[in-house]
Amino acid sequence: MNISQPKKLLIVDDSAFMRKLISDFFTDNTKIQVIGTARNGNDALRKIKSLKPDVVTMDVEMPEMNGLEALKRIMAESPVPVVMLSSTTERGADSTLEAMANGAVDFIAKPSGTISLDLHKIKNDLVYKVEHAANVQVSKLRQTIVQSNTTKLTGELSGSGLLSRNVPRVQQQIRMAETAATQVKKEWSAHTKKLILIGTSTGGPRALQEVITKIPATIKAPILIVQHMPAGFTKSLSNRLDQLADITVKEAENGDILQNGVAYIAPGGYHMKLRKIGMSYGITLDAQEPPRGGHRPSVDVLFEDTCQFHEIDKIAVIMTGMGADGTKGLIQLKNTGKVIAITESANTCIVYGMPKAAFETGLVDEVADVDDIADTIMKYLP
Repeated sequence: MNISQPKKLLIVDDSAFMRKLISDFFTDNTKIQVIGTARNGNDALRKIKSLKPDVVTMDVEMPEMNGLEALKRIMAESPVPVVMLSSTTERGADSTLEAMANGAVDFIAKPSGTISLDLHKIKNDLVYKVEHAANVQVSKLRQTIVQSNTTKLTGELSGSGLLSRNVPRVQQQIRMAETAATQVKKEWSAHTKKLILIGTSTGGPRALQEVITKIPATIKAPILIVQHMPAGFTKSLSNRLDQLADITVKEAENGDILQNGVAYIAPGGYHMKLRKIGMSYGITLDAQEPPRGGHRPSVDVLFEDTCQFHEIDKIAVIMTGMGADGTKGLIQLKNTGKVIAITESANTCIVYGMPKAAFETGLVDEVADVDDIADTIMKYLP
């Protein structure tokens, strides 16, 4: 029997207690083998070069060389998938978002500060993220700006194997999708309200930066975004994108009235929904409905909730992320109104999970590399 070798993990943290605790999480893991630990960024750089790990966990806050500086050096000198461990402070969240922009695959928030005696609370999440990060292609992490062209479904995804496995079926999907997209666009009028819905997860902060910073301030639609993130981090993400973008980006608040040229990011811990207020539409944040598929906010919940507004044309975008969040909601959207569905291509996805699940429904109209998604959205707007 061919049993694959476990991936090699290097743990970087200035606390000996934390290094031991994280190491213990992988004691009986058949997919991940801890091959070493490092106490700061300088130590990490040396050990990455000598031990050649497949994946690294790294604390954001460390003496001598902090995690952010170490990450920049790692990505420049010895690229490897990195999962950051961060405190939930505002400074920790800001540093984490900076790390994501500089090539970190993912992050996880420590439950109680730098030395978390209760780290076991996030054991399953940490193990899950490390296992998946270990399989991310390093070449994708180095592409801050991806040099590739937008494709329709005809350019579909050399990395996915979909075309090679079943060319006739995929080509039939292409023809059907192109016809449907053309028909939907013809049915839209300049006077119909438009709404853009975006869902993403692992790799999402960097993907969102690529998309949101290319959308013009004159866009004639509001944008609702679900990015899988814990509370606190979505605020830092919103602030960061707002500084970089021409449009306004904010963390959504209860009662926000949707405005064209504004992107609303669902806060961690809340599902984002809409309600009609006169002739306008307002945001409702829901912390009572349970997480969907482990996520709150959930892309499915956002998509499904907006189905009730048949008078609005919608553009639904699903980008990089693990799992299938958004797929059930997309099916419902397509069954209840005028919707254009766009997914990020496997060429640029850090994790081709959510877009792949959506594509396999046969309901996707366009596939685009991340740096071309903004243009793909704009061509469906007046």
